[in-house]
Amino acid sequence: MIALLAPVSTSYLRGLLHEAGVGIAQPFDGARLTSFEELERSLLEMEKVYTEAVASGNRALAAACRQAVIQAKDRARLIARNSKVEAEKRRQKEQMVEWLLVWLENPGIFETWAALRKRAAATCPTAPG
Repeated sequence: MIALLAPVSTSYLRGLLHEAGVGIAQPFDGARLTSFEELERSLLEMEKVYTEAVASGNRALAAACRQAVIQAKDRARLIARNSKVEAEKRRQKEQMVEWLLVWLENPGIFETWAALRKRAAATCPTAPG
């Protein structure tokens, strides 16, 4: 179906659907980089789909999940390296890259890792969120 919409990019189409309030299933919805809460929520959704795909032997779906997270990582890294972007937003995107790399390394531990990270940030205000 995406081919029918060419040359519209997947990310542009995803943005239009979000603006219209249309719910999008993973992995097409991707990892959302608007906030850490959205990133966590989308990665947890992605992990469920990924785990089910692996368990059922659906390699194409599992690969699509990983590819969506890789695309988000690349986008966050691009923003983090852009000198035209304000420093705080670049730092935020650098941290998001870390989150995405944790998910890519082992999606099954992401939920626990994120909970531990939030707990550390709550007890130590200078710890990265």
